[in-house]
Amino acid sequence: MLVSQSLPANASADAGASAQERALLERRARLLGPTYRAFYRNPIHLVRGSGVWLYDAQGRKFLDAYNNVASIGHCHPRVVEALSGQAATLNTHTRYLSEIILDYAEKLLGMLPAHLGHAMFTCTGSEANDLAIRIAQHSSGGTGVIITDFAYHGATIATAQLSPAAVGAKGVPAQHRTVAAPDTFRDRGRAARDFARNVAAAIEDMRAQNIRPAALLLDSAFSSDGIFFPDAAAMREAADHVRRAGCIVIADEVQSGFGRLGQGMWGFANYGIEPDIVTMGKPIGDGHPMGAVIVRPQLVASFGSNTGYFNTFGGNPVAAAVGIAVLDVIEGEGLIENARNVGAYTGELLRALQSRHGMVADVRHNGLYFGVELTAEGDETLAATKTAAVVEAMREDGVLISSCGPRGNVLKIRPPLPFARDNAEQLAETLDRALSQW
Repeated sequence: MLVSQSLPANASADAGASAQERALLERRARLLGPTYRAFYRNPIHLVRGSGVWLYDAQGRKFLDAYNNVASIGHCHPRVVEALSGQAATLNTHTRYLSEIILDYAEKLLGMLPAHLGHAMFTCTGSEANDLAIRIAQHSSGGTGVIITDFAYHGATIATAQLSPAAVGAKGVPAQHRTVAAPDTFRDRGRAARDFARNVAAAIEDMRAQNIRPAALLLDSAFSSDGIFFPDAAAMREAADHVRRAGCIVIADEVQSGFGRLGQGMWGFANYGIEPDIVTMGKPIGDGHPMGAVIVRPQLVASFGSNTGYFNTFGGNPVAAAVGIAVLDVIEGEGLIENARNVGAYTGELLRALQSRHGMVADVRHNGLYFGVELTAEGDETLAATKTAAVVEAMREDGVLISSCGPRGNVLKIRPPLPFARDNAEQLAETLDRALSQW
């Protein structure tokens, strides 16, 4: 999603930018064109990362409270060692036999429900969702996919068309259906209570238009929709409607997986849902380009024999070594427990700000994933402007966050999993100062 503070490649930084930064922006515009975007009014020239910290070219450090790509922390020594060691030994593809790929698949599958028996590896979350859609359509015989109305699921043709946050509602093809996200804040949570009913209505609407439904594609944290954690019963009921219609439940765990929500490894487990397919990306490799599709074996029996699947770098030995290291660190360093405990403490600090600042309308969190909704007395445009200004103020004060939601008025806070209590205190103090400017 192009968040509110993103700048196109040909944008100019304000007077606070250094000459070097202005030169880099001009070079980006000349070489990369207008599609690439940089965060913040004064884009940061990063040169180094370590743990929860990022460092710019002048040596200033920034607390990273946004990047889940580096899920276990920037440049984790275990990951760097695994990557460099395997790269110095062998890197090829899955059409040769390799023990390390199987070791990784076995370890990853061991952390998922037993009904999910096959792993298929990709290079990105977009590729993972694309492959999951292909499998679901092949298995179900349908074409229609249900998504939430401001979801983001990837950058391929298929996944971009299922990403209203990127292409807008008009960019979603006619065979698919959008439903309102389970908003737990507005209308006293009616959208959350009606979520299952809306999914059922979408299925019936497809059928009325002679469209055979194929799947529900679900981000467990509703990350682009504004970050919501609805009641588990409503989510299970939605999954039941999908199954009764002969459709596939796909859990997109790119943002909510790998311990992010603090209750276990996977966001879908918070709802008691048993998905047919689970997709992963970003955090799976702590910054190394990796993704995966985990699937019920019966769904790929026909797909595999009729279509097959090959991805040159999906599941390569270096990626497998990195993946194993990430899983070892999550377990060995107790990062799920840390997400739960530090997440709860951070949530308390953020809720305390709600009593100090009237513009903080709602604080939603689960583990180390937070959505802080800002308001402006019913003026959505002003609320979005305030949100962007808060993000910019925090950047200037040394803390990196972002924004999300269809109105652009939700602060998106999603730090690496080693985030500590003192990091949470710095985050809250910096946010307090930023909010005090209004």
